[in-house]
Amino acid sequence: MGKKKKGGDSKGKKAHKNKPTSKKYKFYTIEGTSVKRKQHCPRCGPGVFLADRKDRKHCGKCGYTEFVGKADKVAVK
Repeated sequence: MGKKKKGGDSKGKKAHKNKPTSKKYKFYTIEGTSVKRKQHCPRCGPGVFLADRKDRKHCGKCGYTEFVGKADKVAVK
């Protein structure tokens, strides 16, 4: 039989890290009687939203990217 190692070298269960939940209320806005939603990913479907970056819209799940043209940038400002 082998000797037991002393210290932190033993393998065991790792501590569980609690992740914060998604803040889904940020993806919807209510204006009067209508509800506006952020854009969904066309590949992943409803429930997966595109992140708004400076020059593109990006899906973090599948990697889908839509680039915003110069004409769109002028209209946004």
